[in-house]
Amino acid sequence: MAAIEHYSFLTLGDFVTHLRGQEKKVHLLFAYNGTGKTRLSMKFKDAGKKAHQSPLSFQDGENIVFQDGTQMAVDTVISDTLYFNAFTEDLFYWDNDLENDTERVLKINQDSKFFEGLPELEMENRIRPLLRRYSDFDFFIDYTKWHIMFTREERVDEETITHEFIKVSRGEERLFIWCFFLAIVQLAIDKQEAYDWVNYIYVDDPISSLDDHNAISVAHHLAQMLKTEENEIKAVISTHHALFFNVLCNEFRSAKKFFIKKGKDGYTLKTTTDSPFIYHITLIQELKRAVENDRLFTYHFNVLRTILEKAANFHGFSRFSDCMEIDGDDEERTLHSRLVNIMSHGAYSLFEPVEMVEENKEYFKNIFNNYLSNYKFNELLFTDENPEPIA
Repeated sequence: MAAIEHYSFLTLGDFVTHLRGQEKKVHLLFAYNGTGKTRLSMKFKDAGKKAHQSPLSFQDGENIVFQDGTQMAVDTVISDTLYFNAFTEDLFYWDNDLENDTERVLKINQDSKFFEGLPELEMENRIRPLLRRYSDFDFFIDYTKWHIMFTREERVDEETITHEFIKVSRGEERLFIWCFFLAIVQLAIDKQEAYDWVNYIYVDDPISSLDDHNAISVAHHLAQMLKTEENEIKAVISTHHALFFNVLCNEFRSAKKFFIKKGKDGYTLKTTTDSPFIYHITLIQELKRAVENDRLFTYHFNVLRTILEKAANFHGFSRFSDCMEIDGDDEERTLHSRLVNIMSHGAYSLFEPVEMVEENKEYFKNIFNNYLSNYKFNELLFTDENPEPIA
């Protein structure tokens, strides 16, 4: 088995420097919500501005001063990253026509570089074929008012009726914005002049509000676009969605795949495959540290039961107790099973933890260690041989 790469970073800025210094064309990042994926994407984008221009100073409302003494107005800064994240979605916002409740449109922030040169690029013809992969509604872009009108056809008897100014669902809106982004990605891949500045594409969680079918479709579609021979742009894709990540891993087999974790000392980055980062691996790591440091609290029984249930489900058992290997008779197994069952049904708080009594600690250690003995894991997952955080 290949060695597990493991990096530590004090700040997101250090993390970005590492990513930008890699030769691999595609990086896939998995992290739970709250880790800082969106902030990472913005740091990555901002680093592209600074690295590209190398200014000595920068202040909003003033000129940028470069190392050769030349100056450039702030609004002419050139970035190198086309990104999709929560901020991209905010470039689109609804005008629900509250006064008349008839002409509901999705407004576009025309001042954003994201929409540069759109009227000349025939975006409707570029977006529509992409959108038809996912939904049956249509749209029209008004570049004089900078808004989008959505329509949907309905068959009534022998007549087709077109409903205009409809309010699409949140999922449909997300898909439309995603297709808008993909159309621009294609322009960048094709080296269209308005987007020839793009050296990196950063995608953060494009599948919120989508069902599993669309999550798979989005991952496959994105991969097919980025894997074309003519594409020279590097990509970073981050997500908290396990299925989306799994599909991407199988599409980009040669990509670097990492699991991100946030801790009190910064961020850790560990290589993974399409599945071993799954929730229970992290839980096992946490319990192993708690056992080794003798810091066992009552809520750890809830965590242990979760691990046992996932193992039972994976191995086809109907009860979590079937995954409890006991060095003793059936009475000992029954005792341990009942203990986990009872202790895991308490309303134990993570914020006001209560330490286990010594007797329960010993039971817990026996159950947990027997589980690790019976279900082998790669020991490298639990080593403390981590590098010092990169300052």
